[in-house]
Amino acid sequence: MTNSTIAAISIALNREFGERYKNYVEEVKQGFEKPCFFISCIFLAQKLFLGERYLQENGFCIRYFPEDGGRAEEECNMVAGRLFCCLEWIKVGDSLVRGTGMRAETVDGILNFFVDYDRIVRKVVDLDPMEEFSEDVSVKKGRR
Repeated sequence: MTNSTIAAISIALNREFGERYKNYVEEVKQGFEKPCFFISCIFLAQKLFLGERYLQENGFCIRYFPEDGGRAEEECNMVAGRLFCCLEWIKVGDSLVRGTGMRAETVDGILNFFVDYDRIVRKVVDLDPMEEFSEDVSVKKGRR
């Protein structure tokens, strides 16, 4: 589920920003192209909701590395505004999932955008079927 959510985030970013902005999901020590996004899952949690259903909480951080230049802060603010719109709803598989808890902060010229994609999942339980059961039933004839 986490990898499919990351892929959905990447698709949403490509749709909004185009191919000029690269998306990375694995850390690159050197040589990554700016401007770019780095998508990572920062936490996973699961809580029993009801019966066989669970609330699965997925927190993501999308880091934006602006182009080298003197206007990084301004560029980060502009990108943050666009991220609020394009990441509100993403398509994961056949389902639309809403992003909640969105917030953005710029630290040392790099935008950190946080969003949670929580959903209810159902745990499939395999039950062993009972052995075959048969019964003979007859009606007793007699007086009333």
